[in-house]
Amino acid sequence: MKKILTVIITLFSLTTFGQKYSDLMGNKMTFEQWNEEAKTNIRLLPKYGHVAKTEGQKAADKEFIETTLRQYPTNRKASDHLIELGFKYLYSDVKTAMYRFNQAYLLDSTNTDIYWGYGGVYMVFGDFENAQKQYLEGLAINSKNTHLLTDFGAYFMSQYYGQQPLDEKMALTYLDSAIIYLTKSFQLDKTDPNTSFKLSICYYQKKDCTNAWKYYNDCKSVGGQPITEDYTKALTEQCKTK
Repeated sequence: MKKILTVIITLFSLTTFGQKYSDLMGNKMTFEQWNEEAKTNIRLLPKYGHVAKTEGQKAADKEFIETTLRQYPTNRKASDHLIELGFKYLYSDVKTAMYRFNQAYLLDSTNTDIYWGYGGVYMVFGDFENAQKQYLEGLAINSKNTHLLTDFGAYFMSQYYGQQPLDEKMALTYLDSAIIYLTKSFQLDKTDPNTSFKLSICYYQKKDCTNAWKYYNDCKSVGGQPITEDYTKALTEQCKTK
């Protein structure tokens, strides 16, 4: 059963037990290669690493922005579209994903969803320190960004699974933190099935069957796309309904 839940949580919190999500989904670039290339390729750094750009780079940025804005009514809509594209690439081509997230930043630097994307990139590589930094930076600007709240909850779920074999008490602290952030997100937006699904898993781990089923059913009520047959089976076996 633990193996089943490991697979489930890997799919929805990007890494667990040190296993890189990029390996599972086909990303070929190692984190060592990423860091080495980032020394000379500022497009692999969040917000381009705040590095001063050359005149040629500035001209290319200006042309990109002008061309893109011919297709969208506002900078925010264009930025949102590029973030969406970034997540489509994240699981197969993490480099292209980061390029899209940075282009989203170029178009609208106030769009806090860029931190959702940046955090996702670091989660792919299992770089939890930098993932946490990105989530916290975004939440400091907009504490009600549900994308950030949900994925920061997923970050704590990953920490829980990584710590569980080593220190059960510390692991449960991470699980409680996951629930705090996921609950905040759920209270703001009850229509995101990823949030309710993750909450169900958290309560499953705490053996709180009432809440595990509650959020499972909440997820079902808004489509239930993330729910897997394995999780349904695991929940049913552990939390038998009358």
